[in-house]
Amino acid sequence: MTTRPSEKDLAALKGTTVPVQGILDLFQVRVRDHRTVHLIAQALADSGLTTLPDFAVCGLRSSVDVVPLVSVPAQAGPVETAGEETDEALPSLPQRLLLSDLPSAKRGVRGVTLGNSLAHATFLMRTESFSQVPVTTGMAQIHGVVTWGSVARMYEAGKDATLENAMEKDSLPVADARQELFSALPVVREHGYLLVRGDDGCLSGIVTAADVTERFAGSARPFFIVGEIESLLRRCLGAALDEGSVKAVQTNKKPEHRTGQVSDLMFGDYLRLLDGDQAKQSLAQQADRNWEALKWPNMPREQFIGRLTRVKDIRNRIAHFDEKPLPARMIEELTAFAALLRAFVS
Repeated sequence: MTTRPSEKDLAALKGTTVPVQGILDLFQVRVRDHRTVHLIAQALADSGLTTLPDFAVCGLRSSVDVVPLVSVPAQAGPVETAGEETDEALPSLPQRLLLSDLPSAKRGVRGVTLGNSLAHATFLMRTESFSQVPVTTGMAQIHGVVTWGSVARMYEAGKDATLENAMEKDSLPVADARQELFSALPVVREHGYLLVRGDDGCLSGIVTAADVTERFAGSARPFFIVGEIESLLRRCLGAALDEGSVKAVQTNKKPEHRTGQVSDLMFGDYLRLLDGDQAKQSLAQQADRNWEALKWPNMPREQFIGRLTRVKDIRNRIAHFDEKPLPARMIEELTAFAALLRAFVS
């Protein structure tokens, strides 16, 4: 349940930098969705405030500046609704990605000390599938890093097989967890890894090229699959339905703003176009006609609507800014539905 803070509490935010999670906690909001984002933004606006960047598109651990509304260029206000539940658009990616947004940057570090042998370090690398092991004192002082490449160079130079001779010591790639991720990518590309220090100055994790790839694959792939699904749905529906059928479900807009264009629909509108079991009888009857217009005689309608509803739920999970990656099963569901639609696009 959303709770609106007092005017005093809201006024106290002016000129402060606040974590996004702190704003949600103030309003007793668990997740950001279309309704809660609107309520928070409206409450801030009523107090003459807004946030930079927009709290609605930042990660929960990001911070925003609470500034006077008059200091920000005017933007289009929220679309008025006609009593129907509306979908929220998929969020844009956070405006700043930090190294700390990668799990490996805060997962901890397995290292060795100067008193350990080279065999100890390479055994750790083999058994834990590490490509590098830092040599530290208490995780605060970094003496060097042992990598498979540095071990190979030691043998090529004919040096004794010792930890000291196997370490990389010069120009070690080290960065603060609060550093922007994109500015650190050239270092990761050059060295293959990046040592990350936490707020206490100690090593908090190691970021590798594989970690970066995994993070973006897990985060971006669902966006692209959902985008493809929406594109395929619009192609199918746009080819089969007339403007009147589309306008009938554009109830989140004033009559004069209903375009009748499939490209202007929200995701929930696709269900209203096709679901014959929806509560509003007029829409249910129109949905029967719309389904006939698609000319999909071999498509089981009930199962299709069930899958489409499931995709909508997964899509909304993405839009609710859940920082955890989607489970593999959900990605498989999205992928399978996209493949199903491809077969019916003419």
